[in-house]
Amino acid sequence: MPRYKLTIEYDGGPYKGFQLQDDCPSVQGALERAIAGFTGEAARVHVAGRTDTGVHATGQVIHFDLTREWRTDVVRDAINAHLVPEPVSVLKAEQVSDEFHARFSATGRRYLYRILDRKSPPALERARVWSVKTPLDVEAMHAAAQALVGTHDFTTFRDMHCQSRSPVKTLDVAEVARVGAEVHLTFAARSFLHRQVRSMAGSLVEVGSGRWAVERVAEALAARDRRACGQVAASQGLYLTGVDYSPAVAQPTT
Repeated sequence: MPRYKLTIEYDGGPYKGFQLQDDCPSVQGALERAIAGFTGEAARVHVAGRTDTGVHATGQVIHFDLTREWRTDVVRDAINAHLVPEPVSVLKAEQVSDEFHARFSATGRRYLYRILDRKSPPALERARVWSVKTPLDVEAMHAAAQALVGTHDFTTFRDMHCQSRSPVKTLDVAEVARVGAEVHLTFAARSFLHRQVRSMAGSLVEVGSGRWAVERVAEALAARDRRACGQVAASQGLYLTGVDYSPAVAQPTT
């Protein structure tokens, strides 16, 4: 059976997360309906990283199998045609070997968190940034974020409903920078715990606002206690921006 890898983007606002749910709109549901509309097949979609309610993606990756082989440009364009008017778009379609798995073959995931720190709330980007009315100290936030880089027990920044077998993760990148009127937080790791990025972002905002000293993020991490976490950042500011794979496993077959 031919296997297809899709790179997609979506606005997570209208959905109760990526994962298929019986009575709620989901990104997975929209995609599976579009694939069925195009092919007539009930293909099951597998995703690189499930996103929560309201979380967006600019570089999410999925895969699915079909019984018939199609040109990849036809797959992309036909699925997009069936996605109208859903806020989901297929950016790229590739045919890959059956050894490829969107989730288990991934070697890294990258997230962006967007914050608008001004008194006036956003009008055009209200569902795409976290609005914080206090001006943030970006340099202090970046300094505090460096304590999170490396291999640690991230229990403090782990949601109580997280199903990961271990709280130990390796964070490769934690950067904070001002980009125009916004503050951007960038994180990269092989994998993340449930709501880890939003938990880290919220705690870094405590530093940026002056409510926490820079050192308190390291202290919170060392506590290995969810109660030491700061506020959890709002879902609408979070974006899954990319998923990495080794060239060997992700090499297109056509």
